[in-house]
Amino acid sequence: MRKVIAAFNTSIDGNCDHTAGIADKELHQHYTGLLDNGGVILYGRKTYQLMQYWQTLLKNPSGEKASDDFAKAIDKIPKIVFSHNLKNTDWETAEIASNPIEIVIKELKQQPGKDIFIGSRSLIIQLMNLKLIDELQLCIQPVIAGKGLSLFENINDRTIFKLKNTKKFSNGAIILYYEPAE
Repeated sequence: MRKVIAAFNTSIDGNCDHTAGIADKELHQHYTGLLDNGGVILYGRKTYQLMQYWQTLLKNPSGEKASDDFAKAIDKIPKIVFSHNLKNTDWETAEIASNPIEIVIKELKQQPGKDIFIGSRSLIIQLMNLKLIDELQLCIQPVIAGKGLSLFENINDRTIFKLKNTKKFSNGAIILYYEPAE
């Protein structure tokens, strides 16, 4: 059965501010590998629209291999977007969800294929409350943002996790791999 993996960047102070992190070559390579081994990624509208930035690098490569490779990986992986406002995605590999997230997740988990990634804070919160996350991959950026949204705001219940692995990066970022203990 496919796993539901929440892979997300956060600051030391637990804030989600995409401008606060250190997006260097090593992190881009890590996330390129992650996407290359994934089956689908789910986004909320806001994060999806932020990720559309990578379409510009497909049309006009930066010349920086790690960034250009990430743009290719994010382009290639199928994307499902949860939005009440978007009418189309303007991205060939993206579609707008036609069912609520819990139904989409349950259907995807029953299908053969690679893991299901969750790339939006709002979806992570919903799935945590529904107890549908199989693994958290939290990339803690070595930054105190001082602003932004809290990653785990509005979580309904206490959830205990087991640390399964860690990965350190030369810029000071660390990824903590957790799975629910209960």
